[in-house]
Amino acid sequence: MIKRKKIVLGITGSIAAYKACLIIRGLIKRGAEVQVVITPAGKEFITPITLSALTQKPVISEFFSQRDGTWNSHVTLGLWADAMLIAPCTASTLGKMANGVADNMLITTYLSMKAPVFIAPAMDLDMYKHPTTQDNMKRLQSFGNTIIEPKSGFLASGLEGKGRMEEPERIVDFLDSALNTQSSMQNKNILITAGPTFEKIDPVRFIGNYSSGKMGFALARECALRGANVTLVAGPVSLETPHSAINRIDVESCEEMYEATVEHFKQANAAILCAAVADFKPENMAQEKIKREKDDLVIRLKPTHDIAAQLGKMKKEGQRLVGFALETNNEMAHAQDKLVRKNLDFIVLNSLRNEGTCFKSDQNKICIVTREEQKEFGKKNKQEVAIDIVNELEEII
Repeated sequence: MIKRKKIVLGITGSIAAYKACLIIRGLIKRGAEVQVVITPAGKEFITPITLSALTQKPVISEFFSQRDGTWNSHVTLGLWADAMLIAPCTASTLGKMANGVADNMLITTYLSMKAPVFIAPAMDLDMYKHPTTQDNMKRLQSFGNTIIEPKSGFLASGLEGKGRMEEPERIVDFLDSALNTQSSMQNKNILITAGPTFEKIDPVRFIGNYSSGKMGFALARECALRGANVTLVAGPVSLETPHSAINRIDVESCEEMYEATVEHFKQANAAILCAAVADFKPENMAQEKIKREKDDLVIRLKPTHDIAAQLGKMKKEGQRLVGFALETNNEMAHAQDKLVRKNLDFIVLNSLRNEGTCFKSDQNKICIVTREEQKEFGKKNKQEVAIDIVNELEEII
């Protein structure tokens, strides 16, 4: 809850700056105390007097407020706040935050902030899609910041696409929910697997799959944000660790993932098995690259370790085990069978028949299956899906 919480609201030079008024009203109506810090460019879009009238506080923009030695302390703000929200956040401010360019009051306040930071980007679709912007957001997330993803819609440029700042009411709801769950998993040890595994055929080739690891990394981040001690066992992926408090163990094969998960599950309160582990591997790995000498090649495969089944056998009273099932047909029947057979507490079901989800996508559409019920969820970005899954885990942990 944000009642009686102290919120620093950062406003930058975006056309969406006018929506900050609605964010302020929403926060204050829920009992929060709001201090606005605005960039010089932000003042070109909305006046400090409007913001001050809503917050009943002077708006902070410059380091020195007068010529009599009075100055605004970013350090004091960093210690005062329970949370910092930057909405709207331009591509310029994202870049400065990601790289520590402390050239205005907002950035120095961010760099001094002891509390959780939430960022709501707002920009044109091409700026948002640019690799630099995407890299900056990933970097900020790796520091433990939370990105409130923009929506697709009509933009100020006249174009239509992703880059429109999330609606003020949704931002307030998101902040309220996030602050309510802060430290809700304190002292819990959570083990998470993510990404694919590669099973070598020879020194050059392997058996693998299309898993990007994004879902597992989103889950690890969400658990870390809630105060859990997270161990992330990651297959070969090109993702940065999403939170500085996560203990990451990189593996390549099923054998390596099996050994790491079995060892760390002993101390875990719960495990979320999100990795797409190869079910088979070559019976014999060639020591040299296999040459193309014939018209066909026969490779004999053997089963890999069933990590979920092994942890299901190891599970002690009080431990929780969550699995994933990606299916192409008879989805519910296969998921329910796996749930019982592997001694899972619940299973997250998704289907390749849901276009634009699963492998390599930033979106997912899931159904949480327990022994008693099935909970269907709509198509969401994987960060929001992670919240749904961790909420379900919190109810039983």
